[in-house]
Amino acid sequence: MLHYYILAPFLAAAIFPFIYSDSRRLHAGWFVLPVPVVLFIILLQKLSVLISGDTIMQTVRWIPSLDVNLDFYLDGLSMLFVLLITGIGSLVVFYSIYYLDRTEQLKQFYVYLLLFMGSMLGVVLSDNVFVLYTFWEFTSISSFLLIGFWYKRKRSAYGAQKSMLITVMGGLSLLAGLIILTNITDTTSIRGMIAAQEDILNSGLFIPALLLVMTGAFTKSAQFPFHTWLPDAMEAPTPVSAYLHSATMVKAGLYLTARFSLIFSGTDAFFLLVTGIGLITLCAGSFLAVKQTDLKGVLAYSTISQLGMIMAMLGFGTGGAVLAAIFHIFNHATFKGSLFMVAGIVDHETGTRDIRRLGGLMSLMPVSATLAFIAAFSMAGVPLPILNGFLSKEMFFTASLKISQTTSLASAFADFVPFLAVFGSIFTFVYSMYLVFGTFSGKGNVKDLPKKPHEAPKGMLAAPAILVILVIIIGLMPNLISGSLLAPATEAVTGEKALVHLKFWHGVNIPLYMSLAVVIAGTLLFITLKKWQPLYGRIPSYASADRFYNGLLSVLTNGSKQLTNGYMTGSLRLYTMIILAFLTGAAGWFLWRTGGFAFSTSDLAPVTIPELIIGAVMLIAAIASVFMTHRIAAILVVGVVGYGLSLLFVFFRAPDLALTQLVVETITVGLFLLCFKHLPKLWPLNKTAGEKFFDLIVSLSTGTILTLIAISAHSSKWFDTISHYFVETSYTLGGGKNIVNVILVDMRGLDTLFEITVLGLAAIGIYIMIKLRTKGD
Repeated sequence: MLHYYILAPFLAAAIFPFIYSDSRRLHAGWFVLPVPVVLFIILLQKLSVLISGDTIMQTVRWIPSLDVNLDFYLDGLSMLFVLLITGIGSLVVFYSIYYLDRTEQLKQFYVYLLLFMGSMLGVVLSDNVFVLYTFWEFTSISSFLLIGFWYKRKRSAYGAQKSMLITVMGGLSLLAGLIILTNITDTTSIRGMIAAQEDILNSGLFIPALLLVMTGAFTKSAQFPFHTWLPDAMEAPTPVSAYLHSATMVKAGLYLTARFSLIFSGTDAFFLLVTGIGLITLCAGSFLAVKQTDLKGVLAYSTISQLGMIMAMLGFGTGGAVLAAIFHIFNHATFKGSLFMVAGIVDHETGTRDIRRLGGLMSLMPVSATLAFIAAFSMAGVPLPILNGFLSKEMFFTASLKISQTTSLASAFADFVPFLAVFGSIFTFVYSMYLVFGTFSGKGNVKDLPKKPHEAPKGMLAAPAILVILVIIIGLMPNLISGSLLAPATEAVTGEKALVHLKFWHGVNIPLYMSLAVVIAGTLLFITLKKWQPLYGRIPSYASADRFYNGLLSVLTNGSKQLTNGYMTGSLRLYTMIILAFLTGAAGWFLWRTGGFAFSTSDLAPVTIPELIIGAVMLIAAIASVFMTHRIAAILVVGVVGYGLSLLFVFFRAPDLALTQLVVETITVGLFLLCFKHLPKLWPLNKTAGEKFFDLIVSLSTGTILTLIAISAHSSKWFDTISHYFVETSYTLGGGKNIVNVILVDMRGLDTLFEITVLGLAAIGIYIMIKLRTKGD
């Protein structure tokens, strides 16, 4: 049944545009809302299976010859994520009904959202690494569409492009890492790779595989230095930010890291890479968040810092650290999702997200302010028993004190990690206070706002209110989810039995002192914020990751433009020469490197007088075509060569090839004649002696290399011929007596399908260009 859960959002995306009309009185979101709600309820019922210690596995055969099947696997870790994807997805869709006006392009929005939802479900449920990668890239594409939803805005288009380039680059890195792991373990199953952990660790390709896989995780989860795409993605509509950038997409990298922990964890390289990048991201993200003046900008950098903290805990590798990471993934989705929604409410009801223009909204928007304060205090880790964020933050501090128990390298850094954890958490406290007090407290300039502020509709408040209620409930009763959700997820990451019992008070200990230090130092820094905030202006511009991205993109763009302009001159002769020269060089080099220059006369058909005569005529016609001065004569002479080849196929008993060649040659000659008026004059040739000599060299080289390839293909038998297999099985497997037809339709059905698809796409592209040209665009 697991594949049906993944398929459901895709089917809904395909059907929705046909069942919804803009003329309907109901908002489009009401037609979409049942999809995530029903999926959430169904998946929630599967918790009992996981609590009992079992897992759910589903296999759908896809390409068994390549060991690529649709293997879906539901364990504790994937259950946590599917509930977040469908649960937060339900709230986001409900919120969007009141946030997005019916004048927006709602069909496109909800189709993109459903595609993303299905893609994320595919990522967290896939056991086959290549199926996982396929859904991984689907999330990049669908998020690109969602971030660029308001595509007429330059910042939206820029943010969408930026996120696409960085995450797809990471996806390609992930693909390379998965290929390496597949070659090492000879399996495409994640569970199979975990079982072959020793083979991976002892392989000389372990470090490259680790770096490539983790690069994919870092780009998707906005880890330093790839974090620069997330702030620009805030140009997306707020429902998108609340869904993608707090609860789902940015956590895909965390999921990947957690899923592959049983392979990589426990090694010095994994600890150094994941913990190091995580702590840097935590500190840099929290520090830079205070610099922002846009509400969603603050939330973007706060998300970066929170993701860094979770990544660092996964790098610690201890059972307590993994439990803390799992718990904080859940907590972060609750308080950050609600904060994004409240930021959207403020923007919706005041017309701005600029903190410098806001303030004093508490009396005008009391419900929104209350929700924001509870969520922000939870994010800050304020030690109150009603805040779930404090519990997981305390567990983070505890885990940071115990990393010396993991690897030899970890013990060398054990004394520094707690200080970095406290530093990052201090600025987390500061930006949390800055976010809510800067928006809702103080006097403010309400009269200068674009809109007169007022409380949001109840429907818009419902979704963030539910998330804040979860913050309070989990803060008061964390063990509601400890046995059913946190323990199975932790066991899936560590591979060991997890006994989870959470409580608020652990006595007076070092983690408590660390939390108090965060609150005291954070309060002092927040009170004196206006005095030291100008220091951000002294940070050199070249230290910006955004500046580095723009510089690199500019170099690549300008370089590619210059390179393209160098050979895209409009000369068909030049294009043909480049193609033929590359073909000749590459094929010749490969033949030379592999010893392919072989010549064998065995097993050749006899050549009789008719074949010699036809060959001689073809040779004469080919040579004559070079000296033709009239276009019609050249077309007819070239046609002689093609029709002569058809006759040779007939003599050598290949009627299918003869018929194909006849059809192709007839169409080609006909097209030449139809385009006769547009063909260039053949004479006189306005070429220098050097150009003629170069043409001669390229022509002779191309003809020679193609002849050698044909001879080598017959003479070099590196593998057993596959023709016997086709002869023996074409009728029994394909049900056809024509072997060629069976090969094209059955044996190579996917190949033929993709060829047709490519031709179809090309035809659509040509049609679009013609339509644009007729409009003068």
